[in-house]
Amino acid sequence: MNQRGFTLIELMMVIAILGILMAIAIPAYQDYTIRTRVAECVYATATPKRAVAEVRINGRSGTFPTTNTEAGYVGFSSSLCTSIAIGSGGAILIDVNEGGVQMPSGTLDITLTPVALVLNDQVSGVDWTCSSSGRSEYAPAICR
Repeated sequence: MNQRGFTLIELMMVIAILGILMAIAIPAYQDYTIRTRVAECVYATATPKRAVAEVRINGRSGTFPTTNTEAGYVGFSSSLCTSIAIGSGGAILIDVNEGGVQMPSGTLDITLTPVALVLNDQVSGVDWTCSSSGRSEYAPAICR
């Protein structure tokens, strides 16, 4: 007798394997999508970074701005970022909207800190270091 198709046991094994793979893949995918949304907040700092750098390089005071007004920056908020603002020492403070990025619980704050690059006793540019507090596993890799 020729047998055609799959037996019930074979089908049950395939479903069990798919269930195990999905149990691993879905949480990893959810973490990835949260990290991607948080990274959008970090990418939105291009304008305040430029404003801080321009004040530091072209300014006469030789210091970083400490407020949005000093830097000539109006601020930013979106469904993913509650606020992006310039703080003490020119640091850019990102307050992540936990509900907007669909983070399970806790808070996440990211800080970009400027470092003046000096060449021949002149500030030639600004480099940035990134740090995070709270649920830092959702922060971009450079900020953890």
